Amino acid sequence: MGPWRCLLLLPLLAPALRAQQQQFMEYVERRLTLLEERISQWHDQSSRYSTELRDFKNQVLGMLEAAEKEREAMRAEAESTAVRVDRLEREVDYLETQNPAPPCVEVDETLMDKQVATAKQRKNEKYTKLTDCSDTIASVRAMKILKRFGSASGLWTKDAAGSSEKIYVFDGTANDTVYVFPRMREFTLFSATRKAARIKLPYPWVGTGHLVYDGHLYYIRQQGLSFQVIKFNLANKTVVDSSVFPAEEQIPVFGLSPSTYIEVSADEEGLWAIYATKEDEKNMCLAKLDPASLDIEQMWDTPCPRENAEGAFVVCGALHVVYNTRLPSRARVQCVFDVSGTLAPEDASLVYFPKRYGSHASLKYSPRERQLYAWDDGYQIIYRMEMKKKLEV
Repeated sequence: MGPWRCLLLLPLLAPALRAQQQQFMEYVERRLTLLEERISQWHDQSSRYSTELRDFKNQVLGMLEAAEKEREAMRAEAESTAVRVDRLEREVDYLETQNPAPPCVEVDETLMDKQVATAKQRKNEKYTKLTDCSDTIASVRAMKILKRFGSASGLWTKDAAGSSEKIYVFDGTANDTVYVFPRMREFTLFSATRKAARIKLPYPWVGTGHLVYDGHLYYIRQQGLSFQVIKFNLANKTVVDSSVFPAEEQIPVFGLSPSTYIEVSADEEGLWAIYATKEDEKNMCLAKLDPASLDIEQMWDTPCPRENAEGAFVVCGALHVVYNTRLPSRARVQCVFDVSGTLAPEDASLVYFPKRYGSHASLKYSPRERQLYAWDDGYQIIYRMEMKKKLEV
């Protein structure tokens, strides 16, 4: 087609092109209008969401402020309750001290007459003290929980007479290996027994009534129905002496510690043995031991009952028996027997131990430190004692 023919067709195609252009412009305008509507809708929704979010944030902040105020109020109330509980405990301690528990001897007139007669007969058999120690326990001044080591029952102690700082640990009520830590710091920091030295004993022990005294270990061995006190030298690891305890038909000395038949204790006067027999199965007996020969120097029948007893120790020649309940609660010294007669039972202070985890498996008195090493449900505890003169009680 020649050029002149194209020129002839242009007037004919121009209206069609203008119509298409007009349609395209209308289409674009419709799309732009729709896009503007959508943008306006999005803007409205975004503004609404922002308003809702701001309102929700303000609501959450208000709730958080209310929760914080409630938490502070609860904390203040808890602190106030703790203060009231502590005050109530001190008041209960005071009331219990002012109104002591019933005597640890059953009121039986016939038995009382018999005991009075026996006391008169044995008046001249009172213990002659070796030292001028005249102190008695006034109260537990402080309690320190060192750690948790070993099983529920056991004992830990230092040398009650020597100057050694070593810690001796007897885990369990029937074993033959004693753990030895060089100092309190190592025992407190190290939880693994591999950090401790081990002493393997020639015979296994029974119970928790053992003692370290002046470089020797005095521990209890059971042979059939009889019990031996073994004296073991800790320096050269040999048995120095042994002696069958001269008591027939022995029974557990503490009602709450059925595995302990003899409790070896040390005080300012030396070595003691606390035990019980079927002859007088209700009460405990006390004996003075010769540390060198293991001979019994003197023996006493005490008025302290075995029932609900969890442990005992001797301070300045006076037996202190600690009682609890079968469902462990608060332990206290409820019976005191002074072999020299200086301290009357009714004049002795009732000593209360702070609430702990369970029941004491052992209580070891250190006369040079005036404190108790206790084993309570696997926890090792130190009780520091407040002392006062017997004549001032």
